[in-house]
Amino acid sequence: MTGTNNFSNRPRSEKLNLKKELVKYFHYWPWFLLSLTVFLSLGFLYLRYTTPVYSAKASIIIKDKSVDSGVGEAIYSELGIGGMGANNFDTEIGILKSRRLMAEVVKSLNIQYQYFKEGKFRTIEIYDNIPFSMQVLRMDEARLQELGGASFKITQKGSDFIISDLEGIKSIKVKSGTPVKLEFADIVLGATSLPKYEGLSDQTIITFSTIEKVAAHYRNSINLVQEAKSSGLMNLELQDPVRQKARDILDQLILEYNRDAIEDRNLIAGNTANFINERLSIINGELDSVETGKETFKEENLLTDIQAQSQLFIQNANEYNKRRQEIGTQLELAGAMLEYIGSNSKSDLLPTNLGISEMGVNQQINEYNDLVLERNRILGGSSEKNPMVIRLNNNIEQIKNNVVQSLRTMHSNLEISQEELRRQSSSIGSQIYAVPSKERAYRGIERQQNIKETLYLFLLQKREENSLSLAVTEPKAKIVDRAYFTDYPVAPSARNIYLGTFILGLFLPFSVLYVKEMFNDKVKSKSDIEGFSKEIPVVGMIPKIKRKRDGLIRGKDRSVLAESFRILITNLQYLLINVKEKTGGIVLFVTSTTKGEGKTFTSVNLAITLANSGKKVLLLGGDLRNPKLQAYKANSDNLLGLSDYLLNDNLCLRFLLGPSNLHKDIDVLTSGSIPPNPYELLKQEKMAKVFKDLEMRYDFIVVDTAPAMPVADTSLLTKYADAVLFIVRSGFTEKDLLEFPLDCLKEGKFNNISFVLNDLKPTHLGYGSKYGYGYVQDKKSSWLKRSRDPEPIYY
Repeated sequence: MTGTNNFSNRPRSEKLNLKKELVKYFHYWPWFLLSLTVFLSLGFLYLRYTTPVYSAKASIIIKDKSVDSGVGEAIYSELGIGGMGANNFDTEIGILKSRRLMAEVVKSLNIQYQYFKEGKFRTIEIYDNIPFSMQVLRMDEARLQELGGASFKITQKGSDFIISDLEGIKSIKVKSGTPVKLEFADIVLGATSLPKYEGLSDQTIITFSTIEKVAAHYRNSINLVQEAKSSGLMNLELQDPVRQKARDILDQLILEYNRDAIEDRNLIAGNTANFINERLSIINGELDSVETGKETFKEENLLTDIQAQSQLFIQNANEYNKRRQEIGTQLELAGAMLEYIGSNSKSDLLPTNLGISEMGVNQQINEYNDLVLERNRILGGSSEKNPMVIRLNNNIEQIKNNVVQSLRTMHSNLEISQEELRRQSSSIGSQIYAVPSKERAYRGIERQQNIKETLYLFLLQKREENSLSLAVTEPKAKIVDRAYFTDYPVAPSARNIYLGTFILGLFLPFSVLYVKEMFNDKVKSKSDIEGFSKEIPVVGMIPKIKRKRDGLIRGKDRSVLAESFRILITNLQYLLINVKEKTGGIVLFVTSTTKGEGKTFTSVNLAITLANSGKKVLLLGGDLRNPKLQAYKANSDNLLGLSDYLLNDNLCLRFLLGPSNLHKDIDVLTSGSIPPNPYELLKQEKMAKVFKDLEMRYDFIVVDTAPAMPVADTSLLTKYADAVLFIVRSGFTEKDLLEFPLDCLKEGKFNNISFVLNDLKPTHLGYGSKYGYGYVQDKKSSWLKRSRDPEPIYY
C-alpha cells in the first residue's frame, strides 16, 4: 500500500494526446465510412439533378466628360455643349440597374416569355432553338399581373398545336398561323423546321410573365463592380441557367445604356435648336422691316451716297457705333433669355452658347442644364417624392433664380453702358450738327439694320454648330469586353459540394460520437479510471465475451479471456508482495459497487486460472443475500453452506466443502441458505475461525462477496482479506460510483484494494487489440463446449 499512496502524490497529467483521441474515433471507422458514402452519394445526386447556373461577364469604360477623350469631345468643348461634366459612378450604376432600362432590355429580347422542356429528372429552359414560333398580337399586362403569370403546355402535331394547362384539364387545338385568344393575350403559333430535342419530352412548356417582374428579377441578379475607385472601368456579371440568354442580356443592357445616354446628350442640343430657330424667325421679320424702311427713306429723299458727305465724322464715330452695336446685341440676348425663362416651365432646359459675353451667366446656365438632366434621369426610375429629386428641384430653382438675377444685373449694366455711349455720341453729334437731319435719320435706319444683320448671322452660325453636335453621337460606355460566358457552371460547384459533403460525412458521426461521449457517465476504459483517480491501481482488464459462447476458462486455454486472467494473477504478485511470509493461504475478496458488474464471473475464472497454475483453490460464496455458486458445485444435493455453518454449531466445516465441476483443484463452499440477518451472522467471531481453518487447507481462497455499497456485509469481512479486487464493469458502472472505493480506502475500510476492469470491448482492451493473443486457438474448440456448463453471468 505504500507504493500506491506514493503514486497518488504524482501530479496528474492533463495534456491532450491527439493520437489517442484520433485512435478513439478510428475504432468507429465503419460509421465514418458509411456516413461518407451516404453524403458523397447525396452530393453526386445533387450535382446530377440540379440545374447548373452559368456566369456571363462583360467590361465597359464609363467615359468621364471632364476629360477630352477624342474628336467628338473636342467639338463639344469648343462649342460649349459639354454634357454632364464629371461622372458620379454611383449614379451610373443606378442608371444601369434602373427598372426602366432593364424593362427595355426585357422588351427588346422578349425574355418575358420562357420555354421549357421536361426531362427525366429536371425541366430544362430552351432559349435559342425553340421548336415553334410565337407572335404576340395583344398583351394585357394588368390582367397577367392579376393572374400572377401563366403557363401552358404546347404539343405540336404536324401543322396543328394543342394548347393545354399544366394539369391537362383544359386544352384547345389550333392550326399553325391561326390567332389564339387567351385570357390575357392574343397569340399566333407557327411551325418551324428545327429538329426535336433528344431525350426530352415532345411537349413544350411556355411561361408568360410581366415585363416588370422579369426586369426586377434580372435587376437583382446583375452584379456591377467598379474595377478601382479612380477608374472608369466597370465589370458586369450575370448568372443564369441559360448562358446564351445571360450573354444577350448584358450586351443589350450596354446597348440600351448608350442609347439612353445619347438621347440625354441630344436633348440640350434639340432645345437649343428650337430656341435659335424661334429667334431667327423673329429677327428675320425685324430685318425685313428695317430694310424696307431704308429703301423707302432713300426713295422719298432722293439719296444716293451720303457716306461721301460725312466721311470725316464717320471716322470719328465708328468706334462708338461699334461699341453701341455690341452692347445692343448683348441687350437683345439678355432680354430674349429673360423672356424665354419667364415663359417656360421649370423642367425645360436653357439654351447655351448664344454669345452672351458674361462667362458667369454661361456657367450658371450649364450648371442648371446638368441638374435638370440628372433629375430627369432619376425620375425615369423613381418618383417626385424621392429625396434626391426633391434636393435636385431645390438646387434647380436656386440656380434658375441666380441666372435670372445675373441676366437682370447684366441688362442693367448694359443699359448704363449704352447711356454712357449715347452721352459721348451727343458730343460728336454737336460736331455733325450741320449734317442734314435726313443723314441722321438715315444713319439710325442703317444702324438698326447692322444690329439685326449681325445678330441674324450670329444665330445662323450657332444653328450650324448645333446641328453638328446633333450629328456627333459618340456612345458613353466604351465596350472593353463584349459579354462572354464560361463553359463550366459556377453553381453548383462540384468541388464545393463534394468538399462540403465530405466534411459533413465526417462531422455527423464525429458530432454524434462526441455528444455521446460528452453525456456518457459510464466507465469505458482504463483511462477513465486513471483520469478519475490514480490512488487505486488497475491490476486487470477482462475482455467482453459473447453470452452464447463459453465464459469459463479451459485447461490450456490461450484465448484473450484466459490471457487477461493470467495477467491479473501476475499483477497480483506485486500487490501480495507484503504477504509472502504468510503461513496460510491467501484470501482474495472480489467485490463491486453494485449488482451486475461481474463479481461471480471474475471469481470463478480467477479460481480456474489459479488452479491451472497448480494451486489448491477454494471458491467461497460470501454473498449470503444472493447465492450464486451452487451451479459450480459437483454435488448439488448438499445445499448447506457458510450461513448454515454460522447458525448451527453442530455442523462441521469440513463436511460443507465439496469439489467443483470447474477443476479438480477447486473446491466450493457455497453461501448456504439465505438467512434473515446476514450482517449479524458475519459479525460473529466464528468467521475468524472459518478463515483460519480455510487458510490452512488451501493456497488461495477466492471470496465472491456481496456488493459493497448497498450493504455493509463486505466492509465487515475485509479485515480477513489479503487483497480486495474491486470489479468495475465497462459501460455499466457510473463514474461517480468510483468515489465509493476511494472513500473506503481513505476511511481504512478496504486495504490493499485494486480495480479490475471487466467486460471491456476489444477497442478498449490494450493488449488484446494490439497483440491479438489467442491467434493460434483451435477453431474446433468452440464445438467442444459442454452443454451443461453455464453461460457467463455478471453479478
